[in-house]
Order: sequence, then C-alpha cells, then structure tokens
Amino acid sequence: MCDSLRPEPGARTPGAPAENPEMNKNVTIAFALIGGLVVGGLGGYSIGVSRGMDAARGGAALQAGGMPGGMPGGMPGGMPGGMPGGMPGAVQMPAPGGPGPMQLAEAQQRIASNLKVVAADPKAVSTWIQLGNDYFDTHQQQLSIDAYAKALALQPNNPDVITDQGVMYEQLGDYDKALANFEQAQKVDPRHAQSLFNIGVVYASHRNDPAKAAAAWKKVIAQFPQSPQAAEARQRMAALGLQ
Repeated sequence: MCDSLRPEPGARTPGAPAENPEMNKNVTIAFALIGGLVVGGLGGYSIGVSRGMDAARGGAALQAGGMPGGMPGGMPGGMPGGMPGGMPGAVQMPAPGGPGPMQLAEAQQRIASNLKVVAADPKAVSTWIQLGNDYFDTHQQQLSIDAYAKALALQPNNPDVITDQGVMYEQLGDYDKALANFEQAQKVDPRHAQSLFNIGVVYASHRNDPAKAAAAWKKVIAQFPQSPQAAEARQRMAALGLQ
C-alpha cells in the first residue's frame, strides 16, 4: 500500500499498538504492475489501510507475497499461489514492516479479551472494530471481515472500516466486493483519499481497465495533491504508461 494514508480519522501510525480501536486503518491497495506482478498494494496496508501494526496498515503497501491469507488462530497462511488476491507465482514472505512476534502475541491477547467483551456486550462497536483490526493484522481475513461487518451493522457510515473490510475482500480474491466497499466508502465520504485510490488499484490490477484506474487516480491527484496517495498514484500511472 502506499506508504501512509492521509491523516484521516482512523489512520494509525505504522507499528504503533492499537490504542484506540476507532482509529481504524484505512487500507490502501497500492499495486504496481511490474513484469506482470502486482507489487505494493492494499491495507491499513496499498490497498490502503488505516491501521495499526500490519504490513498494510497505516497505508503501507501490501507487498507481493506479503502473507495475504490467514489461518484461524493467528497463524499466517498463504492464499492460493501466494500472491495477494490469489495470483499465481509468488512466494509467501513476511511483508517489510509487518508485526513482529511480540506484536502478534499482543494482538492475540487482545482478540481473546475482546471476544469476551463482545460476548457480554454485542453492541460494543469500538471493540468490534478493534477485533477487525487485530484479525486484519494477524492475516485472518474472513474473521476480520466478519468483525467489521458487526461494527458496520452498528456504525454503517464509517469509511475507514468499510475500506479496511474491502482490503480483506481483495486479499481473499473477491474483487467485486472489494470494489463495492471502496465505492461505498466514497459515497459515505467523497473526501476519503484511500478508498478512491484503492478503486484505481482494483481496476488496474484485477479488472484490466486502465482507463478507469487512471480516472480514479487522477481524482486522487486533483483532490489530494500533497497526499501519499497522490504520490503513489503518480508512480502507478507512470509505471503503466497512463496519462
């Protein structure tokens, strides 16, 4: 993902603990198509996530082979083919700047604690968001999607959560749902830079539609010219030869 999302509400400093679950990650999908490989990418993360400790969170790019798939229990597992979204040919490797063993252990402890909280209080929206964030950071995509869904049922107009859930869909290879989430985040907040950027990534990387990718990225550049997303958009467009 691009190196750090705009300081929108919800973005957390990369590597920082999730002190405030409302400060969700706003995931960036930033992918660079180089030699046929998708490089960079979503979460917190180039699809652009506003999150805390994941490779994608904080807007950092999801690296090719950056452990997209997660197995229940916090054990990172690879998606088919090892590439984000299940693209063939890449080897699963930890993403630079991703959570270390101590951070993963802390996330698992928060998960265990917060599951008890939501069992007692199913309307604890901030706790559902924190669960989604921790599942996101421990590469448990489906559990993250489910936790974000609980949060969105209580707080449907949170563009950061909608975007982060979209990144999880993208990592599972469900590009239709990912795109729908990013477009929904734009409807909720047209000034949400990360979701707009991520729309371009989906069209460039998964829809083979460079014209629509360029249209999204040009909007990012026009509306947020000094943002990390704009810088990333310029790089992606140059790499793809888009004007």
